[in-house]
Amino acid sequence: MHTIRRTLYAAAAATFVAGCASTPSAPQTLREAEADFSAYRTFGWHAAADNDGSGKPASIVDGYIRTAIAKELKGKGYVEAPAGTSPDLTIAYEGASAEKLKNNPFRIGIGVGSYGSSGGGSVGVGSPSVKNVKEGTLVVHVIDPARETEIWRGSIARELDKDGVQPAVVQGAVSELMRDFPARSAKP
Repeated sequence: MHTIRRTLYAAAAATFVAGCASTPSAPQTLREAEADFSAYRTFGWHAAADNDGSGKPASIVDGYIRTAIAKELKGKGYVEAPAGTSPDLTIAYEGASAEKLKNNPFRIGIGVGSYGSSGGGSVGVGSPSVKNVKEGTLVVHVIDPARETEIWRGSIARELDKDGVQPAVVQGAVSELMRDFPARSAKP
């Protein structure tokens, strides 16, 4: 009986604490209803007005972002268009970082235990706090160049650690962002 009671108290405390934990916001995506993703096979990079037209990343972080996006698209059956050809889709993206205030809410932890015929419990309380954090935001635009229309858009924001932007962090964020991007289905 004591074991069951202890298990129930522990489960209730864990559920309560998990409910109070701060989780990152979900990625936001939009998809044009009329877009036929089965018609698209290749992708390329959208040339920005300030770009030199080479299609090459402008910075180290751009390289991380392009590598991550290309990996996700290839995993969904798309192929990067060879240089000098017109892709079915062009990919544009924007990245930014900013200082942001992070609020850690009031927290309560509950513990219950027993040893032999003795029982005990404890309650821990954490006070609210506010701190400055650096947050990175990535917005990806997928464009049908033949129609000159954006057909998919996704955005994600994540807290950056003190080491800055790392390839694994970028890949994880892009994987999460593009999770609902339509996989390519071959036309009959």
